[in-house]
Amino acid sequence: MTIEHQTALSATEASPSHAIADLYHAMFTGLIMTLITRRGAAEAAEFVFHVFRRQHHERFLPGLQKLGLDKLPHPVAAAQYHYLSNFIGGVSVEYMYESDRKAWVRYPPPRWIWKGTAICAIPSEVSAAMLRGWHAHNGVALGNPRMGFVCTKQTVDGENGLEGFYYEYDRELKPEECLRFEPGLEAPLFDPARAPRLGTDHWPKARLDKAYRNYALEYVRTGLPVAVGLFGPEEAAKHLHLNGKLVGMQLFAETAQHFGDPSGGPKGFADFLVAMMEAQGDQALVATGGAGDFVVSQTSWGAMAGLDDYDPSCLAALSGLIEGLAAACDRRLGVKLDAPIGREPGPLRWTISYRRLKPSGTDAYPA
Repeated sequence: MTIEHQTALSATEASPSHAIADLYHAMFTGLIMTLITRRGAAEAAEFVFHVFRRQHHERFLPGLQKLGLDKLPHPVAAAQYHYLSNFIGGVSVEYMYESDRKAWVRYPPPRWIWKGTAICAIPSEVSAAMLRGWHAHNGVALGNPRMGFVCTKQTVDGENGLEGFYYEYDRELKPEECLRFEPGLEAPLFDPARAPRLGTDHWPKARLDKAYRNYALEYVRTGLPVAVGLFGPEEAAKHLHLNGKLVGMQLFAETAQHFGDPSGGPKGFADFLVAMMEAQGDQALVATGGAGDFVVSQTSWGAMAGLDDYDPSCLAALSGLIEGLAAACDRRLGVKLDAPIGREPGPLRWTISYRRLKPSGTDAYPA
């Protein structure tokens, strides 16, 4: 499979699964920005660190085996893992081999995680927290205390990409040496012909489309319980709900293009909601309620199912998202969620109805 073919597969024309990926991608980026603006850069950086360290523990070593990289020299294996795993998720990454002891990765603009103008709000320490959480830990995970990551550029600082290299030193590294910053160094140019490739037999288009969706879902699956653990259920729920609602309102128009016509009052929005839930891998159906209401029954929220540290406050993100989508669809719509307080996110029951509008008040304004 050529690199051009890989690009085409991971950036296929818009589809329902890609619309879900974009929605959850925005939820994760938005959550980081919510924390930056409501809690400050230091706490946002701590959140980012824990999200990426958790994903590292869960994904890195199994991913090396799945991608067939576990027999390579450690710096090469680590760099190729970033190239292939991110590429599967639709993220543009470059890989440059220099030696068995030194291999580069470069994330050229536009940066996936800081989509659009969001990058303008990201402090350097928040970007660096991602590197501390993941890149600095690869040598530790591989049992190689001599390998670290050297960051040479960060896009959020106005550089032409996020780049750096994995390097195997002649001595064991102290924990604080596993991530170094060496501004001024320049990565070699990317040569697609020398980049690793995915096998078409193991990664057909259908699998890549699903992986593209799940790549974005995974950030939310990881991020929500981390937020609850750091800030507590009540405080986290406040931020999660606001973030979800803002994202839902902003992305409704582009999301709705993929799930049928959501107009037509509560029934139209309920049908839209079922189509959206099915596209994210959940089971849902709509039924008639009372007094013009429509009820969407969702078996479970798959993005959060099966987590040992799931907390019901995580549902604030989903309820906020759906309330935001409804508000942008028709500001008369109201959404009520009924969910059990338990170890699993479901079953969920969403009642969609017209809400009573507040009276406009007197025609006269105070002098």
